[in-house]
Amino acid sequence: MRIPSIGRAVFAVVMIALGIQGLIKGDFTVVWQPVPKGVPAREVLVYLCSLVSLVSGIGLLWQRTAGIAARLLLALLVIWFLLWRVRALFIASLIEGTWSCGEALVMMAAAWVLFARFAPEWDRRHLSFATGDKGVKIARFLYGVGLIPFGYAHFANVKGTAVLVPGWLPWHVAFAYITGATFIAAGLAIVLGVFARLAATLSALQMGLFLLLVWIPIVFAGSLTPFQWGEVASNIALIAAGWVVADSYLGLRWLAVGERQAQFA
Repeated sequence: MRIPSIGRAVFAVVMIALGIQGLIKGDFTVVWQPVPKGVPAREVLVYLCSLVSLVSGIGLLWQRTAGIAARLLLALLVIWFLLWRVRALFIASLIEGTWSCGEALVMMAAAWVLFARFAPEWDRRHLSFATGDKGVKIARFLYGVGLIPFGYAHFANVKGTAVLVPGWLPWHVAFAYITGATFIAAGLAIVLGVFARLAATLSALQMGLFLLLVWIPIVFAGSLTPFQWGEVASNIALIAAGWVVADSYLGLRWLAVGERQAQFA
């Protein structure tokens, strides 16, 4: 049994935690929100998503079961994206709709990277387009596209973003624009394959800095609203997903252009 890479282990633990949270609360957690209230069998779907999160997270911790676990998680994320996230683009506000799509794409990318790496033999024979280097290439593309809405949201909601910048930092509005621009630049770099390893790593680092500099101080201040708690959970999930994608570039040059080799920890 191989010890999982840190990125995969963190992603697995996050999924386990979200699964437990969903089972305890009896409601959708951040990865699966929002789902309209009037959806038939909504409560069944809540527990389905929670169980898939929990079971897939546990499965990802062991190499022997990682492929099946990643396949299960990826399948549900793809279905969820098609059912609810694409729909959100047409019925929600542009910021909310694009953000939910971006979040779903980033989580889907991490699951796809792991599926491509650990896919069982049957999947490698019959789903060759989604496994190995081909699968990793798709996953990276999804991750790059998913980062762009995050950057857009910073520009479209400058005031809301600037308010979250720590008080001891100057130029709050400038930071809102800069971080938005870096998300967009990272997404384009990954999609185009230009300095992609550097872009993926820095994007995950930037999400980690948001948690460290923005949310953790608010948590310790004890002033989080229920919505902000959801943002904290979402931030942690996105960091874990970004870490998995960044790990897929191990072995490639930081400033490579067009290299497509995939290696895994």
